[in-house]
Amino acid sequence: MTSAQKPLHSAFGPQTTAQEALAGRDLRGKVAIVTGGHGGIGLETTRVLSNAGATVIVGARDINKAQDKLSTMKNVEVIHLDLADPKSIDQFAADILKSNRALDILINNAGVANPPVIKDARGFDTHFATNHLGHFQLTARLWEALIKSGNSRVITLSSISHMLGPIDLSDLNFTKRPYDKDISYGESKTACSLFAVELDKRGKEHGIRAFAVNPGAILTGLTRHLTDEELAAWGVRRGENSEFISPEGFKSAEQGAATSIWCAVSPLLEGKGGVYCENCDIAAIVPADSKLMTGVREWAIDQTAAEMLWTVSEDLLHIGSIPGLSK
Repeated sequence: MTSAQKPLHSAFGPQTTAQEALAGRDLRGKVAIVTGGHGGIGLETTRVLSNAGATVIVGARDINKAQDKLSTMKNVEVIHLDLADPKSIDQFAADILKSNRALDILINNAGVANPPVIKDARGFDTHFATNHLGHFQLTARLWEALIKSGNSRVITLSSISHMLGPIDLSDLNFTKRPYDKDISYGESKTACSLFAVELDKRGKEHGIRAFAVNPGAILTGLTRHLTDEELAAWGVRRGENSEFISPEGFKSAEQGAATSIWCAVSPLLEGKGGVYCENCDIAAIVPADSKLMTGVREWAIDQTAAEMLWTVSEDLLHIGSIPGLSK
């Protein structure tokens, strides 16, 4: 556990938008990467960073779709990135490093939920492979650029779904237990939070701080594989034109992107890291059996579990020693 996991009372909240969380900061001269930055909350994250003057590099599987979505934005570059493909990740990172630019902000925003294929070509659970391992590899490959900044922040999107339980490191690919897509997704998001804990521990001496973000309940493209019955369980239904109609408590994309932006730029977080954030603040720790749809459960910020997951991830990806990254 980390003693830093305490709310700061930032004066922001669930209704805060990404533009409001930016608080008028000028990001000219800064370089940011947003994976999946052309859709949903990623698109809003890109828009706000771009408008603030940052150069934003968007990693996208579908280059044409991304370029179409981002064509009106200034200072935005699009590079192919498939987080389920290790070669694509390495090529993306190589392209960034070739430019010799410092990387100030890395927002690991992309992800999958309830994909039609539950295992990738390597036999890895698709949720775990894409949501965690892909971003783990990407961050490792970009280490040199993050260090070059001298004051960089890595933001990885987690989810309230981490409340479903701790990650089972002995059965990451569901070979010993029946596959459950909700548990699979929840464990991948626990992994995202644990990644921030260990990354911060290893990176802070190099000026790299890491944060996990729960964006809140938002209807984005991640819901495309859910049935009407599954949506109804969340109080969501489809309208006559197939648009989603949601109850109170769901956020807009502008609100959903707010905590990512806050973690990327807020001076309140100077000297801090390795924490799980929500609603533009550091989240409170809540009991394991809490039914609240807010707060962080202790297993998602457990330092021992975070170190174990890091070691497992290195082994699975066959990542060699990176100066300052491996112990």
